[in-house]
Amino acid sequence: MSHEPVQPLPPASPPAYTSRAAVPPRFKWDLTRIFPDDAAWRAALDTLVSGIDRYAALRGTLGSGPAALRAAYDLDGELGQLSYKVWYYVSLRHDEDQRDNTVGALRQEVQIVFARWREAGAWFGPELLAIPLATVRGWMDDDTGLALYRFAIEELYRQEAHVLDAKGEQLLSLAGRLTGAPHDAYAALSTADVLFPTVTLPGGASVQVTPGQYRALISTNRSQADREAAYTALTKVYAANVNTYAALYAGVLERDWFLARARGYGTTLEAALDGDAVPTSVVENLIAATRAGLAPFQRYHALRKRALDLTKYGPYDSAVPLVDQHRLYPYDAVLDALEASVAPLGDAYRAELGTALRGGYVDVYETPGKRSGAYSAPVYGVHPYMLMNYNDTLDAVFTLAHEMGHSMHTLLAHRHQPFVYAGYTIFVAEVPSTLNESLLLEHLLARSTDPRERAVLLEHAIDSIAGTFYVQVLFAEFELRAHKLVEEGQPVTSEVLDALFVGLLREWHGDAVTYDERVRGGWARIPHFFGSPYYVYQYATCFASSARLLRAMTEGADADRADARARYLDLLAAGGSDHPMTLLRRAGVDLAESSAVEAVVAQMDVLVTRLERELAALGVLPT
Repeated sequence: MSHEPVQPLPPASPPAYTSRAAVPPRFKWDLTRIFPDDAAWRAALDTLVSGIDRYAALRGTLGSGPAALRAAYDLDGELGQLSYKVWYYVSLRHDEDQRDNTVGALRQEVQIVFARWREAGAWFGPELLAIPLATVRGWMDDDTGLALYRFAIEELYRQEAHVLDAKGEQLLSLAGRLTGAPHDAYAALSTADVLFPTVTLPGGASVQVTPGQYRALISTNRSQADREAAYTALTKVYAANVNTYAALYAGVLERDWFLARARGYGTTLEAALDGDAVPTSVVENLIAATRAGLAPFQRYHALRKRALDLTKYGPYDSAVPLVDQHRLYPYDAVLDALEASVAPLGDAYRAELGTALRGGYVDVYETPGKRSGAYSAPVYGVHPYMLMNYNDTLDAVFTLAHEMGHSMHTLLAHRHQPFVYAGYTIFVAEVPSTLNESLLLEHLLARSTDPRERAVLLEHAIDSIAGTFYVQVLFAEFELRAHKLVEEGQPVTSEVLDALFVGLLREWHGDAVTYDERVRGGWARIPHFFGSPYYVYQYATCFASSARLLRAMTEGADADRADARARYLDLLAAGGSDHPMTLLRRAGVDLAESSAVEAVVAQMDVLVTRLERELAALGVLPT
């Protein structure tokens, strides 16, 4: 592999588009690949509705033999493939501008159809489970078409104790639309209805403090006064609505506890993990092991405080670079590096990633009303679509690499698996995304001849561990303890949530970070709490997994690296065809071992020490 120096990127200012129409087409995703127009979407929705009626009519037929059971699974797959397109066509349009009530109404229309689908299919599990497993296994042995569904069928029987009778399943299906209400209300409050303030910073600049602009400001602005002013303005938005956010989050917690008890689980954590056959000890041990390894995390923030020469170090100081970086990273200028960084994964992977970066898959820039953050949407039968709010920062470059990891996972899983197994679980999902970030980091470090750039990249590597591993485990502990409040019949108010959140922040960060009353409602800024509970811990487990896999693919003999790469690509291509911990073990990672966490802690310690030496050599640390 050649080690040519990275060419400096030209100075630039992040584009600030005042409307979506002003964004050049090459920076927008192409949704006509899903449906050419609304009329085609409407026809597909009508087909889905009629298919749901056909599915409901199969009730009472499963016991007649393998052909009937296969027909039910085949129809469910047919409707599932169509549902991806029907949903994402309007959902992605909704995220382009969440103020558009017309598109929002179409999205709700699909949600209503999906609720009807859940109700129409509530009979399936109880009816299948009434047939002895030995009988169904005999059918699968004799019917190759039905054998395709073996893992899905075995999984249903594995979870038999938590499947209700037909009436119970129908009742839960009727509650389907209600279960998403807290998240939808959260999205409306935080995006569609929110008025983010425009403030004049102490340095004189006038800035509208949206989440995207705030992240860009605190990661580029060298003035602590400016960063703190932006932080104050943004936190006021959430603090002003803290009781509403608390009511919504209490609704999430009560919903999760209701569903757990309805299905006979002892805790919400058990209910959340059982679908992937992950023992609750994985989360509990993750939190305990990470707490035991907080020293390098706290040492890093203490180092940042020294390097920035600050008397007080606040949460708004955690993203600004420790050394000056006189450039931004325009989108077009980073695509070649992103493509080249994945060379260890093979030529085919590299070529397909290049196509995805340049082929209408990505919606790049922030515009008014657009959903904040970033994601990759797995549109089965088309290709993944990636939402970005790209702001020309180094962090945005790595976010793009992260989402491309998800998208490549989706492309490989959809290509190699039938629909029933095309969707991978969250427990595996963050492995390729964090691994792609690590590949990009190694690519840039290996080609850098600038000591200051190397310090910036080392800092980014540490920030990746801090944000993807440590902070996510902190969030996981918050979620676990918040859910235990409702499990134990305790009240959930804004004051209770504030006390829990701030207490954890102070315990995890130690004395280096100063938290005051402005952190009130800080938990409300974490969308995962409202949209996908018990998700964030998997960032940490996946980070530990990706670190091990990357080492295997980039170190040792050529044959060993090739074997590790093949096992990794098999992991991506496997989709959801087996339990996630089983798939990871095949790839070479066993998360039941505490050594995975301990390895990340050790890596953090080494990187902090190395960064400290680099900063001292550059004269950044005060004497």
